[in-house]
Amino acid sequence: MRSLDVAGIPATRSLLRSRWPQFLVQLVLLSGFTLAAVSGLVGTPVGNRNFAIIAVWVGWWAILMLVAVPLLGRAWCSVCPLPLPGEWLQRGSVFAPRGRPWGLGLRWPNRFRNLWLQNGVFVLMALVSLVILTTPTASAALLMGLVFTAIAVSMVFERRAFCRYLCPIGGFIGLYSQASPLELRVKDRSICAAHAEKTCYSGDASGYGCPWQVFPPGLTKNLNCGLCLECIRTCPHENIAVNLRAPGAELLLPSVRGLDEAMKGLLMLGSAGVYSALMLGPWAVWRDAAYAVGQAPWFAYAGGFLAATMLVFPSLYLLSILAGRALARSAVPVRKLFTSLSGALIPLGLAAWIAFSLGFLLPNLSYLWPVLSDPLGSGWDLLGTAGAVWTPYGTGVVPTLQSIVLAVGLAWSCATAQRIAAGMVEDTRRRRALVLPVAGFLTLSAAGLMWLLAA
Repeated sequence: MRSLDVAGIPATRSLLRSRWPQFLVQLVLLSGFTLAAVSGLVGTPVGNRNFAIIAVWVGWWAILMLVAVPLLGRAWCSVCPLPLPGEWLQRGSVFAPRGRPWGLGLRWPNRFRNLWLQNGVFVLMALVSLVILTTPTASAALLMGLVFTAIAVSMVFERRAFCRYLCPIGGFIGLYSQASPLELRVKDRSICAAHAEKTCYSGDASGYGCPWQVFPPGLTKNLNCGLCLECIRTCPHENIAVNLRAPGAELLLPSVRGLDEAMKGLLMLGSAGVYSALMLGPWAVWRDAAYAVGQAPWFAYAGGFLAATMLVFPSLYLLSILAGRALARSAVPVRKLFTSLSGALIPLGLAAWIAFSLGFLLPNLSYLWPVLSDPLGSGWDLLGTAGAVWTPYGTGVVPTLQSIVLAVGLAWSCATAQRIAAGMVEDTRRRRALVLPVAGFLTLSAAGLMWLLAA
């Protein structure tokens, strides 16, 4: 499949270069975020009637998992309201690059220029997620905590260090954006080589230097590109493309995948299974334990979560790598096989989160209509839907949809593993032997997820 540069279409390019469309969407989302925080603090304590719970964890999550990440990659990061206050303060400007920058502007430490901190923040949030998802004040505290953390990081470090190295949401989106059909890339690197100023990275009067600290001519993956569009505004040669491509094309790039990213893929896939069991399964004792933060049952739940996602799942994957290496009599180092083949975890992981989201969102989506009409629980009826009663949607088709999604994800992951292996082992029989245990690991993971979703 040949890529199509949507930024090469004159009307689309004008739209992308203009700050106004992006800025207006950011303002709308920032207003919605503020409303969610206020609602969480002063609105009704009933979770399924509170705007902070339903609009964020049902409405926003539905858009993110079912549309934004699978189809648009990191497009959400281009309009996310969480880093905006800190970024505006850091730049000394709300709109165009004309302000006087604030803050220390320090370089992010080299030892932390990876995904390990981001993985750790995700784990911490996951351990208290049931409280966040059901308690309005906890949701408000999380949202405000992320904003204030982003402000603090922006006042100390340069550019969007928070987004790239700390934000758990951005890390989740970045991992799975690699499977999306949308990418931002340089068209012709020779043009970049001849351009001494490198305004795509350093910025100029038309736009800021890359907030994500990415050098666009070297960009090969979506993982660290937040689609902020600044490079499109600062490139004087119109050498930046926004391509529609074959989904998951970059998953076949084994040489640029590190251990931190491999572990993120395993963490996210394992977490999808834990969430499916916790929120959709019949095991009320685990839900009670996950809700009792700080008490003995919660420590048991936390230990189980950490063991499953950080020990058992990675160990099973490692065993599949070792078995494949032995069967194929391969001399490729174990670490390289572990990291390279982890690209095959991404399609199934994305499918697992979509399948979980279908089971969680469709039964709860009707809670959205009353809170949109009465966001603060003050007796308003702005849209005439405040009295709408809960009606679960799609109960008859959800299991079928989940099965289809997981089957597609499994097939895509197995095909990806085979194509990654082709770049490391030339002999067809040895390549199949290398991939067979990994395919078995993926198949068992998919079957386990389906069992958990159907339990």
